[in-house]
Amino acid sequence: MDYASKRKKLSYNVITNRSLKYVDYPFFFIVLILLVMGLVFLYSASALYAVNKGYASLFYAKKQALYMLLGFGLMAAAARMDLEKLRHYIKPAVIAALALLAVTLLMPPVAHVRRWIPLGFMKLQMSEFAKPVLVLYLADFFDRNASRIQTEWRELLKPFAVALLFFALIAAEPDLGTPALLFAVTLAIFFAGGVKLRYIFAPMAAAVPVLIEELLRKPYRIARLKNFLSPWDDPSGTGYQLVQSLLAVGSGGWFGKGLGASKLKLMYLPEPHTDFIFPVVAEEIGLIGGLFITALFAALLVKGARIARNAPSLYTSLAAFGLTLTLTLQAFFNLSMAIGLVPTKGIPLPFFSYGGSSILSSMLMVGLILNISAHRSGH
Repeated sequence: MDYASKRKKLSYNVITNRSLKYVDYPFFFIVLILLVMGLVFLYSASALYAVNKGYASLFYAKKQALYMLLGFGLMAAAARMDLEKLRHYIKPAVIAALALLAVTLLMPPVAHVRRWIPLGFMKLQMSEFAKPVLVLYLADFFDRNASRIQTEWRELLKPFAVALLFFALIAAEPDLGTPALLFAVTLAIFFAGGVKLRYIFAPMAAAVPVLIEELLRKPYRIARLKNFLSPWDDPSGTGYQLVQSLLAVGSGGWFGKGLGASKLKLMYLPEPHTDFIFPVVAEEIGLIGGLFITALFAALLVKGARIARNAPSLYTSLAAFGLTLTLTLQAFFNLSMAIGLVPTKGIPLPFFSYGGSSILSSMLMVGLILNISAHRSGH
């Protein structure tokens, strides 16, 4: 699609029709299947943990169901909003997100990290909402500055600087998983936006010494790396989490032990209903079930890419691409972590892991993607 003529004015001035018949309903149904499965396995993984904490067995499942209902409302609102008008609020949203990330660093630590702002009814994890904000900012920037980017590399310094602010504030919590995810998504958007490869390789090279410094500055990160490379050297110490995860996945066999029959959740791993929920899933429904969930996320990636390809403007195309990649790449990171392909990090499995911020942010991104799928450019 030729976007050049459309950049003469804001992208949605050229759209003549928006209809529910264009909404990518298969994309929504994939998300719905993942949510239903996520709630079922969230209950399975959290019931005993809740009882040991002094709550009812349904405590975490009920809260997750409430977050999902709120998420559907947020998704519906995002699917109906005027995306062109939304562009006027992107820069204020960036400022607000950065400010809240800074506030997060002032909060009392929980398990030696500062990642949440207590709101009473839930803990706000601002890094989750930073994901769609950064993607929308980059999509808007490239749409407005595409011609200048091709001739003047210094134009790239502004989006790089904004992205680095997000990375630095989230990394300071400390959290390296989310900045790594956002870094990958940012580079992918740069590539899709037409940035020359040499300007993409430059930040990748610059990230290497930063990563090394972060590893050396925190000894536990070196321990995690050693644990990732050889978890069986210390199966009851630094390798404990990954070893238990691998044992759970492996013991599930082809078809699993049956729903609710996981042994991993019997207090072998701390909080198995959060980042390490997939080993519980794999143990209960086996390799076939795990591959089915992986296939659902792969289908989500393919459908999202098609939505991006058919989007009516560069802004909406990059937004759909970036949001889809954020959801699916996060899922693949989490699944890879559970089977020892990447070092363990605090990255939740979208639609499965317990957490209000994760569910609400994911459903917001789904709503925006569905919104984009409902538009067609006039011909």
